[in-house]
Amino acid sequence: MSETNLLTEPASIEQNIKQFLLVLSVSLSVATLPQFFSWFRQIPYTLLLVIVGLGLAFIDVRLVNLSPQLILIIFLPPLLFEAAWNIEWTKLKQDLVPISLYAIFGVVISVVGVGFALNQFAGISLAIALLFGACVSATDPVSVIALFRELGVEKRLSIIMEGESLFNDGIAVVAYSFLVGFALNTDTLEIQGILSQFITVVGIGIGFGCLVGFGISYLTQRFDLPLVEQSLTLVSAYGTYIITEDLGGSGVIGVVITGVILGNFGSRIGMQPSTRLAVTQFWDFLSFFVNSIVFLLIGDQIRYADLKANLGLIAITIIATIVTRAIAIYGLGWLSNILVKSKISLSDQTVLWWGGLRGSVSIALALSVPVILPERTAIIATVFGVVLFTLLVQGLTTKPLLQRIKPLGDQLVRQQYLEAIARWVALNRVLNHLTQANTRPEIDPEFYRYQKVLVEGQLNDLQQDLNQLRNQHPQLRDFAVEQLQEELLAIEADTYAEFFRGGRLSNKISPVLQEVFAKMNENIE
Repeated sequence: MSETNLLTEPASIEQNIKQFLLVLSVSLSVATLPQFFSWFRQIPYTLLLVIVGLGLAFIDVRLVNLSPQLILIIFLPPLLFEAAWNIEWTKLKQDLVPISLYAIFGVVISVVGVGFALNQFAGISLAIALLFGACVSATDPVSVIALFRELGVEKRLSIIMEGESLFNDGIAVVAYSFLVGFALNTDTLEIQGILSQFITVVGIGIGFGCLVGFGISYLTQRFDLPLVEQSLTLVSAYGTYIITEDLGGSGVIGVVITGVILGNFGSRIGMQPSTRLAVTQFWDFLSFFVNSIVFLLIGDQIRYADLKANLGLIAITIIATIVTRAIAIYGLGWLSNILVKSKISLSDQTVLWWGGLRGSVSIALALSVPVILPERTAIIATVFGVVLFTLLVQGLTTKPLLQRIKPLGDQLVRQQYLEAIARWVALNRVLNHLTQANTRPEIDPEFYRYQKVLVEGQLNDLQQDLNQLRNQHPQLRDFAVEQLQEELLAIEADTYAEFFRGGRLSNKISPVLQEVFAKMNENIE
């Protein structure tokens, strides 16, 4: 290595670390704003980051220079894995048909619709126009899902939107990889060849994702090392993405499949409850961390001159994106309601349509466009414009739309109820411990009696609060039944995992209660 390299490489590393710390400091500062200024609580955190980034770009302060070659590898795996880890398979599979329709055919409609509009109204070549469409076809409803939780929107709508986003990210990236080759004249758009390649790419992603997911699930059954198991999930996220891509498959789909398996299967049979909680908290942190950087950089990387030069393209793309989203959501929702009686109401479809924001995946795809394409600057500017519109216009108007057209759920009441139940369970455990510990000779028995009276008094107050909540909100009775069923299912799964880890079971036993509860609920309905 030359003396010059020895001198410049440490300086480059130091500069990158400084830029990284600057981005992190700005992101965390934005996160604290709502605590000091109540007005900022009306704006989702991710949108605040975009707005701050726009302000920095306006005064020409650039936090970091992004490398197009590393965008997808750095940002996509943790974002996808965290969403897949937390999604509930039991609820996801109930709406798997509409989610699959939206994720697969919705992307096709978006790519073709946006491509056709740009080709006809902007005179862009078909190959580049379709590449535009692929970049803006991936939805990213991070802000909307956070809003759903805040307002108490029913869980099913969140599952449909999250499920669609998870799988359409994979389909969008696959479509993008096809269309990059088409734009570079290295591939041709032949239906038979595309279908064959699509099946191969998706199949490799699903196959390798299953291999890693189930492999790590069974591996973690053999030991209980929380830090090792946590590290394995991180390695599996990045490793699955990189290796699947090297094998010619879809790394995105591989990561999603791995995350769903580990979150719903591996965490049940191979992890202690405390380990599962630690891993979940780790991925919550990592998702917050990566999202903070991505959404801040969305605003920071804006070039106002490029936006101004491509306003026509941006306007056409925005209109085409909204129209194709409406065609996909209403058309495929109608088809799903006919095929499997999914019962997605018109108001739900309207929320899904308007809440289909674009974000980090679209930005990552645009920045990954090869530098040799002359239209790269226009693609990046247009995608940034579309993302900004969806985040700032659709994102900020989703809340009033929800309040206007859809009766909101009772999430706040449910949260209040769950907090009271948690306190009730905790104090009962304290009371049991006092009963067992009152034989200690070093502590006066009168002290035990006094502590017991205090705890029992708190329990009586909590019981009155719970009774009042149930009387004021009768729907909590059904919610309490759902919570109890979920607790029983978790106990059953944890018991099977304990038997397996102890060597008393050689194979996984399928849960019994899940089918029993499903039949019972069907009979009630």
